[in-house]
Amino acid sequence: MTQESGTASLTRPVGKLDHRRGPETAPVTVVEYGDYECPYCGKAYPIVKEIERRLGDRLRFVFRNFPLTQSHPHAEHAAEAAEAAAASLSINRRSTMRI
Repeated sequence: MTQESGTASLTRPVGKLDHRRGPETAPVTVVEYGDYECPYCGKAYPIVKEIERRLGDRLRFVFRNFPLTQSHPHAEHAAEAAEAAAASLSINRRSTMRI
């Protein structure tokens, strides 16, 4: 993350490959770097859902896989499975849109 004139910006901006919910024009963007095997990441889930509920369309939520393989031996496989599932959904949505 970098800071320019009091505003934080990501080194890698949010893009089409990110898993995101909420409008691109939302004034607030939260990016979570998560590990599916991490208990603390799991505890963050209901907090994120509550923030989404309260902010509604004023929030864009982005999730990026960040498996901590040194601590969680199954995290990499879980992240890969999640990416594969997301890719499959994306392909299915595009193919049904063409019909």
